Amino acid sequence: MKLPLVVANWKMHGTQAEAATLARQVLNGGRGIRDVEVVLAPPFTALSTVSAITIDSAIQLAAQNVHWETEGAFTGEISPKMARELGCQYVIIGHSERRRLFQESDQAVAQKMVAALRSDLRPIVCVGETLRERKRGKTNAVIARQLRAALKGVGKSAIEKVAVAYEPVWAIGTGRNATPEQIAAAHRWVRDLLQRLRGKKEAERCRILYGGSVRPDNAAELVKVPEVNGALVGGASLKAEAFLSIVRAFHSESVAES
Repeated sequence: MKLPLVVANWKMHGTQAEAATLARQVLNGGRGIRDVEVVLAPPFTALSTVSAITIDSAIQLAAQNVHWETEGAFTGEISPKMARELGCQYVIIGHSERRRLFQESDQAVAQKMVAALRSDLRPIVCVGETLRERKRGKTNAVIARQLRAALKGVGKSAIEKVAVAYEPVWAIGTGRNATPEQIAAAHRWVRDLLQRLRGKKEAERCRILYGGSVRPDNAAELVKVPEVNGALVGGASLKAEAFLSIVRAFHSESVAES
């Protein structure tokens, strides 16, 4: 398995100056950590600023979204090629907020996956169920539908470039917490699906991240859950020390396993 992957999704937060300060704090505070892959996903307006700060470091950059076309009459959209030019190595695709607030469909997610890989961007594809879907026992069915659609155009050999982030939508900013048992069950299901869809050997190269309100106070518990290969961090990533605490939790686990 690859190194744990911890991604800071800053969402729609931060001016360029604020993003620069936060990026420098993460960079300086994380020096010496080499067994965790750290990725920052600032707003599009701050990508070039953060890229200039992290360019000679181990920290990598992600776009929070892309369009599936290379160019065209798509006002307000950003193409994978544009994100790549700004220094992005990763892109978050199908985040629960994109699906819920902007009605992003499984088909759109699939198109973005293909476009990202074509432009040499590594997709972090998000899957997960709502509270209503969980209560109805639909968790596995929802994850399967979303993952099958997302990987539809992704070749067998390309799966190692993909990370899957499990986002229980009902546990994000709601005060509800997924238990380690619930997380483990969902991650095992994702791994099983990956093996069925792309083969056991290929599936083992795909990291599965947890993205349900990851915080410093639950990170140590999360790293011990089977098949949790990293985290997609939202609100906690807006404070450097909080985010670094999560990174260190995965660092400590990596050291313990080595």
